[in-house]
Amino acid sequence: MGRFSEPALLILVSLANGDKHGYAMMEDIERFSGTRLGPGTLYGALARLERRGWIEPLPAEDRRRPYRMTGAGAAVLRDQLMTMQNFVAAGLTRLAPS
Repeated sequence: MGRFSEPALLILVSLANGDKHGYAMMEDIERFSGTRLGPGTLYGALARLERRGWIEPLPAEDRRRPYRMTGAGAAVLRDQLMTMQNFVAAGLTRLAPS
């Protein structure tokens, strides 16, 4: 996912349960992760995700532009989360008392 993987991962998780515009993503991400993405970070990551084909813009609603995760984005998200799940499981196993 590159060196900006954390914002990208947060955005993909936010879009996993439906299309959202930028402000709605910022609110959702803060709610589920406790992380507040600034507008520059959010929109920079959105541009990178769109270039990679992992999200796509939808027609604007008023002045807001919603985004949707693509099938490729869902596959990348699934792979990243599985890798993280394996990493967490290994870490917790190693921390367990012998």
